[in-house]
Amino acid sequence: MKTNNLTIKSFRDSLAKREISAYETTKLFLDEIDESDGKISAYLDVYRDEALETAHNADLAAAKGEKLGLLSGVPIALKDNMLLEGKRTTAGSKILKDYIASYDGTVVRKLKEAGAIFLGKTNLDEFAMGSSTENSAFKITRNPHDLSRVPGGSSGGSAAAVAGNMALASLGSDTGGSIRQPASLCGVVGLKPTYGAVSRYGLIAMSSSLDQIGPLTRTVEDAAIVFDVIRGLDKYDATSFDPSYGDDLLNPDLKKISGMTVGIPDEYFGEGLDGEVAAAMEEVIAEFKSKGVKFKEVSLPHSKYALSVYYIIQPAEVSTNLARFDGIRYGTRGKSAKLLDLYYDNKSAGFGPEPKRRIILGTYVLSAGHYDAYYGQAQKVRALIKSDFDKVFSSGVDVILGPVAPTPAFKIGEKAANPLQMYLSDIFTIPANLAGLPGISIPVKGRGGLSTLLGAGKLPIGFQLIGRKWREADILGMGRLYER
Repeated sequence: MKTNNLTIKSFRDSLAKREISAYETTKLFLDEIDESDGKISAYLDVYRDEALETAHNADLAAAKGEKLGLLSGVPIALKDNMLLEGKRTTAGSKILKDYIASYDGTVVRKLKEAGAIFLGKTNLDEFAMGSSTENSAFKITRNPHDLSRVPGGSSGGSAAAVAGNMALASLGSDTGGSIRQPASLCGVVGLKPTYGAVSRYGLIAMSSSLDQIGPLTRTVEDAAIVFDVIRGLDKYDATSFDPSYGDDLLNPDLKKISGMTVGIPDEYFGEGLDGEVAAAMEEVIAEFKSKGVKFKEVSLPHSKYALSVYYIIQPAEVSTNLARFDGIRYGTRGKSAKLLDLYYDNKSAGFGPEPKRRIILGTYVLSAGHYDAYYGQAQKVRALIKSDFDKVFSSGVDVILGPVAPTPAFKIGEKAANPLQMYLSDIFTIPANLAGLPGISIPVKGRGGLSTLLGAGKLPIGFQLIGRKWREADILGMGRLYER
């Protein structure tokens, strides 16, 4: 058995029939981590003994004919900004290098209840601030398709773990594209749910009005399975919600899906889009047209301001959320007994360059005399960006299609010295976060997806589907139609 042939769906079916062993499967993934992760550096911590014990218990349950959970025996990786009780949670930062979680986050609890097996914690840009996973305080993660290139970020470790056959699925967090962009660069599926669809309780907060947890998987069907497990109202998260979807997320009506109308925004296909990415988008559009899907040109005129708006609102929320890491309640402890010196020493030594940059910027835009000029204005433009989406969806469009990232995976170090160039990597993903809408990245066929071995073909390219609020069923169904 080879790990790169498995999906969650095929694994669960085989486990229920006792054609496959959760223990042996988990061991295969752990062996792959031992063999490959020295080159890729997707993981920060690996839980070999605990994973094998949980897998053994899953096999016993299957042997007894017990009802299996949706993720029973499924080997999963967690981005290291999600709390797993008793395990180190660093958020990729030295300031939390010794922090041990005292409770499970809600998504972790739900995964446990569904029978998932945790292989370990994956690397990320520090506090999820970055688009390449070069900003981690511990290591640089590499793209499994080309070790000289980045996997994207900030969930680069989670994407690389799935793409490198070192996990059957993983969880990431998406603030401005941090699930979808690495999914695109690594050739896997990445789903950012509607803001509020998945509880953020137990996620180390970066930007509270933008952060959202979602799955990275091998197929759209697998993404739907994981999303169905982790979604829903949570009493510990006041922003969470559980709408009546009215659709079977796991069994979409593809005939109905093929009758939908897809919007193509002019603003997503202009200057700055790599020629190879543009060609891949044309291939995707042609594929959908062959399946009967209708297309309509639309406009999202305020999306050109999305990047600027994001880098006002997000740093502002960063500056407040990271204030708690003071060396007293959280974080490393400085040597000085004086309070101000303790703050200064702790934050200076604990935070890397990117968190410092965003804390300073966020504090500035929230300061007296600048709040109205920057933060207040950004919130007004954010409302206009959301209004653009509302107008498009009210015009008969069901789903919006566009690129995920302006280029395929770039070289390690290529953009590290130029923050603005790095920020532009998320130019097509940020608008959905600002509007709170669901989005998904799906690998373009023949463009370096999971079947492509290291160095054997083209770099992966993903396309993005954006849906109406609470309409994950539409983008998941459209993705299933494309994969079929």
